[in-house]
Amino acid sequence: MTTSRSTYHHGELRQALLAAALDVIAAEGPGALSLRDLARRAGVSHAAPAHHFKDRTGLLTAIAAEGYELLAAGLAGTPELRERGVRYVRFAREHPAHFQVMFQPELLRADDPDLLAAKDRASAELRTGVADLTSAPDARTAGIAAWSLAHGFATLLLTRNVEGALGDRDPEEYFRSLTGLLFAEQLPTGERE
Repeated sequence: MTTSRSTYHHGELRQALLAAALDVIAAEGPGALSLRDLARRAGVSHAAPAHHFKDRTGLLTAIAAEGYELLAAGLAGTPELRERGVRYVRFAREHPAHFQVMFQPELLRADDPDLLAAKDRASAELRTGVADLTSAPDARTAGIAAWSLAHGFATLLLTRNVEGALGDRDPEEYFRSLTGLLFAEQLPTGERE
């Protein structure tokens, strides 16, 4: 649906372009994204998106930064490692287009200050909870193992590679079961099933 130029206030166009880009990415992947197409969808001149994002890389970088901010917010306030993993999976399910873009560094401006700050916030949230592992000799390695499980499961879920295994089970409950199988000895007593 194309929206008339007159309906946008100056500050709303950036968000409208981001929303349109997320729709394209969710439907067709980041490779299908073009600034010219977004301008057409938004009913603005083909130069308008470049004013806000400079180029396609700038737009994808803005999407990734927004995704990392959303991830950090979603993880905040959950001290237990298992529930942080559940929230990570929930984030991927609720924001699949962000998730696709965030972890493809070749699409992004690696030195963008907003992206770096958002990644730092999300990384800090991801590391929280690893300290509670009682018998992990190396917190960094344990953190990578936990992240790998959550990220791998989220990726398999989004690409529909675990539909048969899930059946009609809730993906978040299924993920809790997986962590119980693999980290039973590592989880504090209150987190074990």
